[in-house]
Amino acid sequence: MINFEKFVLANGLRVIVHQDTSTPMAVVNVMYDVGARDEDPNRTGFAHLFEHLMFGGSVNVPVYDEPLQMAGGENNAYTTNDLTNYYIQLPAENLETAFWLESDRMLSLAFTENSLEVQRKVVCEEFKEHYLNKPYGDVWLRLRNLAFEVHPYQWMTIGKELSHIENASLEDVKNFFFKHYRPVNAILVVAGNVTVEQVKQLAEKWFGPIEPGEKYNRKIPQEPPQTVAKKLEVHAGVPLDAFYKAWHIYPRMDHRYYVSDLITEILSGGGSSRLFQSLVKEKKLFSNIECYHFGTVDAGLLAIEGKLVKGVKMEDAEAAVHIELDKIKSEKIADAELQKVKNKTESLMAFEDMTLMNRAGSLAFYELMGGAHLMNTELARYNKVTAEAILEESNKIFREENSSTLWYLSKTLN
Repeated sequence: MINFEKFVLANGLRVIVHQDTSTPMAVVNVMYDVGARDEDPNRTGFAHLFEHLMFGGSVNVPVYDEPLQMAGGENNAYTTNDLTNYYIQLPAENLETAFWLESDRMLSLAFTENSLEVQRKVVCEEFKEHYLNKPYGDVWLRLRNLAFEVHPYQWMTIGKELSHIENASLEDVKNFFFKHYRPVNAILVVAGNVTVEQVKQLAEKWFGPIEPGEKYNRKIPQEPPQTVAKKLEVHAGVPLDAFYKAWHIYPRMDHRYYVSDLITEILSGGGSSRLFQSLVKEKKLFSNIECYHFGTVDAGLLAIEGKLVKGVKMEDAEAAVHIELDKIKSEKIADAELQKVKNKTESLMAFEDMTLMNRAGSLAFYELMGGAHLMNTELARYNKVTAEAILEESNKIFREENSSTLWYLSKTLN
């Protein structure tokens, strides 16, 4: 059970305080309700670009890292299709430094042609290095585009194409910032050796004067049910053939999400899982194989991917995957196997909650999902999953017409 208190500033900023007096540290986590799904389809990659720009100096703080390092702190950030998160960890006695830095970023970035150009180059290089030039790097650029017809999950956080960031103007960037990075669209979590009164005073002092901004109401086109199987073959200079298959699943807070999460554990949660035992150890068709999902806020994807052993035909590898899927669709899982994956999930959750940083991040995330209290109901949701639900949802998810398949074939072999 994670204890917290919540209050809301007049400008709409939600503030959550989690006190932990067993540590000398504090974490300040700012989560913005903006991700790649909020981008214009013709101007993608902006949320990720902002992750870089937010470190490039703000209106009163030209270099972000220097004062933070002097206060003994460290910081980082990440962007997903659904959200943007900035977090700082520092000695609790220097808490106000974090408030000063984060509030100044929210107040206004230092928008200059120079800072945009510097970060644009960084992001473009990242796009080329990780997604265009790296073996298998473009898999999810292709597979997302194949699986999604209308929902903006069809592109990755890096963006749909390089030109969108290359052509981003200062005006585009400013408009995106003042639309999304506002108090009314943000959650501030302060965790560690702090008091509620202390956080209230600092939040009012540093964040209270910032203009609230307008509440952003999403009008995201929802993906219609997929009714026809999709397939794509790619030939590239990669060392091994690789198999990827994705199916549409449920939004993050849907009760069926928890069923699909446990399905991925049954199929691929470690060395004793079904796919690994059958297809790697026994049949030796794959050198490695994984089943996972993206845990997205809106209905997302569950995927199976694996690299084939040299000489194995792609048709044979895919057929073997389907045999395993047919088993989970036709035979009810044994209570012992279901309990094993539930126990593993519980231990992973407990392990995650051990660090202050993770607790702060989770409180922000669940507040974004509907309320920080939901963090304390997660385990109960997993424990409610039955063997019957696993069977029922496996049959709904693993339908061929709900799938998108990518055969990534090595030019050297084929």
